[in-house]
Amino acid sequence: MPASASLADRRIVVVGAGSHTGRLLARDVSAAGAHVILAGPDPRKLEWTAGELGGSVDVVPVDLTEEDSIAALAAKVGRFDHLVSTAARPANGPLAELELAAVQDAFAAKVIGPLLLAKHLAPQVEPGGSFTFFSGVAAWRPAPARTVMATTNGALAFLVQALAVEIAPVRVNAVSPGIVDTGSWDGLGADKEAFLRGVAERNPARRVGTPDDLIRAVLFAIANPYVTGTVLHVDGGGRLV
Repeated sequence: MPASASLADRRIVVVGAGSHTGRLLARDVSAAGAHVILAGPDPRKLEWTAGELGGSVDVVPVDLTEEDSIAALAAKVGRFDHLVSTAARPANGPLAELELAAVQDAFAAKVIGPLLLAKHLAPQVEPGGSFTFFSGVAAWRPAPARTVMATTNGALAFLVQALAVEIAPVRVNAVSPGIVDTGSWDGLGADKEAFLRGVAERNPARRVGTPDDLIRAVLFAIANPYVTGTVLHVDGGGRLV
């Protein structure tokens, strides 16, 4: 039975539903019959996503840098089955040029925000429910000018383990993408194709990822009742080389 088959009539919260991956995830769980609550900081993007869905949907703006906003999200969502957060606010750049506000926003999206989402929404999770957050390969493959990204993603991986113990039996997992062609590399312009080809040549899987690879991992984390405190590496082995 496909993972999506277990989502009929479930209430799924997608934080970051205005992002590319968040929109596609919302599309798939909606098509599987779930009631989807779209959350994120930009109401316009959320409404855009809502317009693409054919099923039952609510839109609830949330700012992960503000605890009051997260508490308001919890009040509006009520009881639910699964929450997935793709939220990220990268603070990339050389160490000497990092700005404190950008670093704090990065930690708010990847670490503090998930912690507060669990704090306020865990009591509302239905039996068998879960949280799934997005980490990233930078935690396992740090690089210059990616120090904040590596640190926040690594912190989230440990937070997932701690939350899985503290709020059990609610399950808590993370998906850690590698290089995925979500459109985030389009800024490379004419160099994008060569970059992705080079990644594929080095990667043990000999390919780059697609958004569907990530969504399949999320659906697995949601559907498997014996998986918690786990980081699912969807990187084609990229963290190993």
